[in-house]
Amino acid sequence: MAKKKKTPQPVTPAVVAEIRHQPITETVEKNFMPYAMSVIVARAIPSIDGFKPSHRKVLYTMYKMGLMSGPRVKSANVASQAMLLNPHGDAANYETLVRLTHANEALLHPFVDSKGTFGKHFSSDMDYSAPRYTECRLDKFCTEIFSGIDKDAVDFVENYDSTTTEPVLLPVTFPNILVSPNIGVAVGMACSICSFNLAEICDGTIQLLKNPNTDIERLLDIIRAPDFPSGGSMIYDRDKYREVFRTGHGSIRVRSRYHYDKDANCIDVLQIPYSTTIEAIIKKMVQLIKEGKLKEVVDVRDEIDISGFKLTIDLRRGTDPDKLMQKLYKMTPLEDSFECNFNVLIGGTPRVLGVRELLNEWIDFRVACVRREVRFDLNKKKDKLHLLLGLGKILLDIDKAIKIVRETAKEQEVVPNLMAGFSIDRIQAEYIAEIKLRYLNREYIINRIKEIESLQNEIADLEQLASSETRLKNKIAAQLKEIKQKYGKPRQTQIIGVEDIEVYDEDDMVDNYNVKLIFTKEGYFKKITLQSLRGNDEQKLKEGDFVLSTIDASNTDEIFVFSDKAQVYRAKVSEFDTVKASQLGDYLPAKLGFEEDERALAVLKLEKNYAESGHVLIFFANGKGVRLPISAYETKAYRRKLTGAYSDASEAVGCVFVNQAERPIYLVTSSGKAMVIDSSLVPEKATRTSQGVILMTQKNDSRVVFVSDDPARFLRGDKSYRKNKLPSAGTTLDTDDRRRLPDSIQDCLTP
Repeated sequence: MAKKKKTPQPVTPAVVAEIRHQPITETVEKNFMPYAMSVIVARAIPSIDGFKPSHRKVLYTMYKMGLMSGPRVKSANVASQAMLLNPHGDAANYETLVRLTHANEALLHPFVDSKGTFGKHFSSDMDYSAPRYTECRLDKFCTEIFSGIDKDAVDFVENYDSTTTEPVLLPVTFPNILVSPNIGVAVGMACSICSFNLAEICDGTIQLLKNPNTDIERLLDIIRAPDFPSGGSMIYDRDKYREVFRTGHGSIRVRSRYHYDKDANCIDVLQIPYSTTIEAIIKKMVQLIKEGKLKEVVDVRDEIDISGFKLTIDLRRGTDPDKLMQKLYKMTPLEDSFECNFNVLIGGTPRVLGVRELLNEWIDFRVACVRREVRFDLNKKKDKLHLLLGLGKILLDIDKAIKIVRETAKEQEVVPNLMAGFSIDRIQAEYIAEIKLRYLNREYIINRIKEIESLQNEIADLEQLASSETRLKNKIAAQLKEIKQKYGKPRQTQIIGVEDIEVYDEDDMVDNYNVKLIFTKEGYFKKITLQSLRGNDEQKLKEGDFVLSTIDASNTDEIFVFSDKAQVYRAKVSEFDTVKASQLGDYLPAKLGFEEDERALAVLKLEKNYAESGHVLIFFANGKGVRLPISAYETKAYRRKLTGAYSDASEAVGCVFVNQAERPIYLVTSSGKAMVIDSSLVPEKATRTSQGVILMTQKNDSRVVFVSDDPARFLRGDKSYRKNKLPSAGTTLDTDDRRRLPDSIQDCLTP
């Protein structure tokens, strides 16, 4: 039986009166800000120890489970145990654990020794196995992050339900904040910290410990560049790297490393940038292949196997692999940028710091940890000395001590009687009372008392160490040297100078050969090789279409396409496939992405130098014309589309291009009038939006419908149509010349 729905209570004025109207500022302060701070402090931003809270909680859980030694345990066990500190669910804990493992390859120095499938950082599709199938334990490297944690090196706080405690920070013995990469997105801020080589970071930190005023240039020579777990080649620009080093902001370019297999004619990409994945690279390459922009590639495939990363690119015969890689670096994520944002929690406050500032903050943190460890050891030794001093007093009369214990009537009175008999305090008396009877001999007591002098010397040394920052820093420097020798690895990321980078030039990738460019009135465009044209000059056209212009060009040239919507489209001849005369060719509006109802008017071949390209003459339906320099369309950056190419006050009918030599222009109106003028009669204007001057006067509804720069093609002779003074009404076309016009133009003429 279905539940009966409750009828909502009407909102009466009395109910509305009870609703408290909360100002937006109060809402933000009481509701949003606590949430934002929680995400910043407790989730997304790492602290000076180099860990986010989730990482710290999982690692400390494993430490308390005794996983620094012994066999591996199921990851499910770790993920569930970590919920005592991180109650976001075992799935979230397991995801955190995965990134810390050797198998995932996300870190230069992983913290978890793993067994099983943990996915790969360089693949978004390669999933990790369920936690019940994988095993883990702490790597030996973790001795450097837990050193001193049991000696009061860091503060502890209660967990979320006050059932146990956890460390606020881990007492890392090296600057993990710059060794382990970290990326996080909080509320209103984010962090993106790249990794550096452990040996270089240790050397740089030692240099700062010795000389806190070391300048950035010196540190740049020591900490040469970031070092990513995925390898690759960093394009080293010292000025940009200095900015990252100084401010913590900037961009680092990394490109893939590859090997060319000559026998198989394929490129094997072996390392990729840390900030991308193999799926993103393949997706982009497949897209370029479909668009016809990557004709040099036959196939691309993922060949990752047990031996490691491998992306294979099969090449067409004759392709230069090095030039192709330059093209792929430009067009795909095979070269990518790591955007740096060194945002770190310092004392619970997010701060963006440069490398030197981060190292100085870590040094302050580490000095405090070591001082606390020293004081812990100092207190332990003082306590031991205190006990031994009490033991020394009974050496004077062991029989008296035995007599006091034997003659004491009640057990609880033994300690007070010893205190009174030897003038010692309760702690010393408790210690003496607990000594076994077999040890109450002179030899044992004398041997123990001999430790007093060495303990006093050790205590004096520790007190001096705790009060001397110089000695503490020397101790830290010695630890860093040991860590470098023990765990240092060669660089994974190669460094290449920006001056050694070959600039990608698209023309180098294009075969250069002579072609004929055919453009028709209906907007079809053909690129035909001269060899294909031999003995076959007849062009296939749509019914009613005709060739508007034929251009001699090379495959590396560029063209301008003028449209009737006052726009110019720029394209490379190499972007078009070669066709035969028997084919229609490419429809320019579709190929170049024209707007709806936009038509192509003319095609211009661009010269390398805009100033040498000459002029474009644009003719309008109202009889006006204008001459504009091609240099007016020059832009600083390569632009595929340029709006406002000419005046849109009247419909553009045609365009004619003139270089150094002037040429005759043939104009026809809908009233059947025509004239031939020299292109030099059209005056030049400085601005593209100029409406031009009247060339051919119009009456009634007459309009210019046809323009050509080849009058001989449509006229038996142009003498009767020649005009040397403008404006002119033109001359009526005779019957034969009228018939010579294309059918589509004849249909526009009045009978």
